[in-house]
Amino acid sequence: MSTADLVFTGGPVFTGDSARTRATSLAVVGERIAAVGHDEIRDLIGPRTEVVDLAGRLLIPGFQDAHVHAVFGGMELAECDLSGTTGADDCLRAVGEFAAAHPEHAWITGGGWSMESFEGGLPTRQLLDSVVADRPVLLVNRDHHGSWANSLALELAGVTADTPDPSDGRIERDADGVPTGVLQEGASDLVFRLVPPSSAADRLDGLLRAQALLHSLGITGWQDALLGAFSGRPDPSDAYLAAARDGSLTARVTGALWWDRARGAEQIPELLARRESSTHGRFRAGSVKIMQDGIAENFTAAMTSPYLDGCGCATTNTGMSFVDPVALRGHVTALDALDFQVHFHALGDRAVREALDAVEAAVAANGHRGNRHHLAHLQVVHPDDIPRFARLGALANIQPLWAAHEPQMDELTIPFLGPERAAWQYPFGDLVRAGATLVAGSDWPVSSPDPLAGLHVAVNRAEPGATDGRIFLPEQRLDLTTALAAYTAGSAHANGHDDAGSLRPGHLADLVVLDRDILTAPPEQIAEARVEQTFVGGTRVYGA
Repeated sequence: MSTADLVFTGGPVFTGDSARTRATSLAVVGERIAAVGHDEIRDLIGPRTEVVDLAGRLLIPGFQDAHVHAVFGGMELAECDLSGTTGADDCLRAVGEFAAAHPEHAWITGGGWSMESFEGGLPTRQLLDSVVADRPVLLVNRDHHGSWANSLALELAGVTADTPDPSDGRIERDADGVPTGVLQEGASDLVFRLVPPSSAADRLDGLLRAQALLHSLGITGWQDALLGAFSGRPDPSDAYLAAARDGSLTARVTGALWWDRARGAEQIPELLARRESSTHGRFRAGSVKIMQDGIAENFTAAMTSPYLDGCGCATTNTGMSFVDPVALRGHVTALDALDFQVHFHALGDRAVREALDAVEAAVAANGHRGNRHHLAHLQVVHPDDIPRFARLGALANIQPLWAAHEPQMDELTIPFLGPERAAWQYPFGDLVRAGATLVAGSDWPVSSPDPLAGLHVAVNRAEPGATDGRIFLPEQRLDLTTALAAYTAGSAHANGHDDAGSLRPGHLADLVVLDRDILTAPPEQIAEARVEQTFVGGTRVYGA
């Protein structure tokens, strides 16, 4: 090697390599890292070398998101976005203003409303009617496990007091059985099927809009956690294939093909065919997404014991297992034998156990094949199941932003779990101490895709900007190096990129420049850092 194409000097450089965790300089040739070190790297600077003087700013491996819905998130940015609203009045004002600004929209769609904005977490159709009554409205909540419809949307869908709950969802009703306007889980499909479908151009625009945002946050690759037709929405796979073929996909993307929970093993040949046809360039679809349960806030997360009611007494509801747990073991064993990765949505402690049981069945039948099965969300994990992650080689896919005191946690979750189960939530520290491999994701557009905000909560167990001093289960805090590894090398491993996620010679030059050294700054200031530059394969894809 004579000279480098790109050289970073003036460190610090966090390598993520245990043999050399810190350096001050790094050189890139083509798409890969050529050298990591100190002043000797300057010898690789030639007349055509681009030199980036870090001037004390921190160079780190590119972030990877192991659980995100990028196309849907990008499309929602162009719809009625309620993610920044606080309170019912603010939410309704935003809906009314969006509808007034877009008279051409036959339906008003979008979402991001927070359950804590409404009493009991349940808004009503009448509230929506007060701002938009002449067009159907359907808005998903922040968790994307429920939706809010106005009266016209319910009427068009034929949802009445006589409509039965679907097997995978629930229609919220008043005392007379009349639908109130909130549709939980699969019940949303009753209305979503009427929403005009997006076009291929809409989906591609959404992907490119999302990619620009994610690159600006230092994200160089991700796993899209739902590729398939779901809840009335078309499959976004075509957007990835179009972008991969025309070169506009600059990120490295793994796709998780949706497991239709209304079907069984007969869909596996279709998944094989989709894996073969849905792989091109920087996009590959080698994972299968199985949603095993719902969420705790609407009491659909699958629990080993019943939820409590508002008085603290046990109910008869233990949540929903969307796939029969015995059948699940067979499905996962078959997928594992075909070298699919299985990406589970497992939020309640029963769902976590059922997913681990399925992985255990696959290992017993097939041996350890290295398919990197991972369980996402992990809100409530029974202590007995913590050691099973390391033993089975199952990756723990965490969404750190959720592990903090905030209204949805304090008002809509903890009271209905009870003190013992509430203490089992988001057990990041216990998982690490038990030898589990952590990977990290955002679940955007459910929550912010910003990895720095996620790192902040993983380390502090408090939201950025929190001033009340409350720490959510402090024994589960992570040190910053461990949290950073989850967002870089851990997620790169889950996404099948073992030559990314750490800065060492021969690895991909997926790099991020931060405006400060977060490793030496006070932990409570992590979220104040900003991304200044992002590189994928040595090419700058974002510059502040």
